[in-house]
Amino acid sequence: MGSRISRRRRMSSQEESDRDQANSNSRPSGTATGTGTNAEGSSSRPAAGSASGNTSSSSRRILQRSSDGGWVSVSLERTSDEEPELDLTTILRFLIQSGQVRVVRSRELGLSGLFGDDSGDEDDDDDFVPAARDPQYIEPDTNGLDKHDLKGEILTASGRRPTAQRPQKNSSFIDMLNKREIGMLKHLHFTSGDRSEMSTGFIPNCMERVASYHHKAFCGQFSQSGDVFITACQDQNIRIYDTTGNRFRQLKGVAARDVGWSVVDTAFSPDGNFVIYSSWSEFVHMVNVYGAQETHVALDLCPMDRRFCVFSLKFSEDNKEILCGANDRCAYVYDRERGERTLRVEAHEDDVNCIAFADCSSYILYSGGDDGLVKVWDRRTLSESYPKPIGVLAGHSDGITHIDSKGDGRYLISNSKDQTIKLWDIRRFSSDDAQEQTRRAVANQSWDYRWQGVPRRSQRKQQLLGDSSLMTYRGHCVLHTLIRAYFSPLFTTGQRYIITGCATGSFIVYDILTGKKVAKHKQHKSCVRDVAWHPYDNVIMTSSWDGKVGRWYYKRSEPDLVETSVSGDEGNTDTTSNTETHPQRTSGLRDRLRSALGSRSSHE
Repeated sequence: MGSRISRRRRMSSQEESDRDQANSNSRPSGTATGTGTNAEGSSSRPAAGSASGNTSSSSRRILQRSSDGGWVSVSLERTSDEEPELDLTTILRFLIQSGQVRVVRSRELGLSGLFGDDSGDEDDDDDFVPAARDPQYIEPDTNGLDKHDLKGEILTASGRRPTAQRPQKNSSFIDMLNKREIGMLKHLHFTSGDRSEMSTGFIPNCMERVASYHHKAFCGQFSQSGDVFITACQDQNIRIYDTTGNRFRQLKGVAARDVGWSVVDTAFSPDGNFVIYSSWSEFVHMVNVYGAQETHVALDLCPMDRRFCVFSLKFSEDNKEILCGANDRCAYVYDRERGERTLRVEAHEDDVNCIAFADCSSYILYSGGDDGLVKVWDRRTLSESYPKPIGVLAGHSDGITHIDSKGDGRYLISNSKDQTIKLWDIRRFSSDDAQEQTRRAVANQSWDYRWQGVPRRSQRKQQLLGDSSLMTYRGHCVLHTLIRAYFSPLFTTGQRYIITGCATGSFIVYDILTGKKVAKHKQHKSCVRDVAWHPYDNVIMTSSWDGKVGRWYYKRSEPDLVETSVSGDEGNTDTTSNTETHPQRTSGLRDRLRSALGSRSSHE
């Protein structure tokens, strides 16, 4: 399949032993420990600028190739009388801030004298990767989407008239309530479009901290009903919370099994009764959500690689199969009824970072990898001996971190290390030339998103030849880890937005049709890896590498209720929320909004 992209070198057990021994010999005593992993815990190729095999010992590099071909930490001692002594404090500070090493907080190691006074506070933020700088916002090109039928679909679903020749007259939330009360609406109740139109003025903007951990939070997701929320943390614990009504109460905690580095991904079953999770292990684990007795089952994927990790996993809508994407370039299907893996296909030329089902039929699958390509598969024609996708979507210039399906079997979005989100129509596949352009662009990348800053060329507005995407969204930052992006909920927004986490410690909401930021709010001190918009309530959850989980709700800046205009014309409201969090709501507005949107049970 065209030019081969260089893959991460997987080490043998002897090589790992040699590497660990070399690291222990070269590590300053009692200061810090190196993870030797990337943001998801994989052993990886050295980044650009690292020492090569012929680097002399006088080179001030962090990594150096050993005699057996592996990568080891370079000695921090002088190599000659003429060479000045290395600044260990500067090196260690850089490694800690970049996430490559982590300080071991133990009084026996005597760390207090090196990094200042250690008060023993376990909630210290020094262990976490600091937030990145805000990227430059680039005006999007809407020509491709303006002529597409998706525009009309989104306008209709979000309560706007797609055939209007002039801008719609501003309508207010209060006006719409009054019209309903006196019977001036076309229907006796608010339609889904009315609900979506009203919700545009109430995007959550104020955060309250609902959970705090001593390690990085990797995942945070709602069940399909929105009544349960799950988090996965690097402390190897999974926490399940009851979110019915206005509650956020922990139902149970699960000690994750067979964990390497961290729990990387989680997923709810469609009925909400089970949760699956993955880590650096050949097993995917499944645990029950309800019940006093815990059911914890290991599902063996039987991979061929010893160092194996599932980066992404999903339940099928019929609850019978589990779809997985892994670091061995393969996609897996596990049959729950048969209790075994039923499919393993080599899907990409590098790590498979994300997978998804196109719709509830479970026949069409999406996958995205570090080769920068998004592939579309049909389960009915897929075989292990001849793994051929039905189509490929090319246009990104770096690896894919996450994909999300609109749920209609046509559209999906992909988040990428090239600092963009792209909107795709699977009826418009990319040509072979376009795929080759993506392979070349990815192969020419010379930076490491896990610990280096974004290069300037990645911040420029550029498009690869043959890019078949409908729209490109820029203005968020993808660093350190596989940051997620999603469509907004259908029930409350008509899926008119895209929400994404950001390495700046914020979450960002884009308008799908204009590409503009309609919201950007920051309260976290480190990367927001996962975001979750409640499927029925006006609540957004953020899970961050600062160890905090935030619940966002709408709060007016004025103490009194005033009319809020809801317009069909979008604006760019790229602002940062620095309001101190508080659990109190503006109860009058919240009650009226809930009444207007209707109870969830009456519409399910």
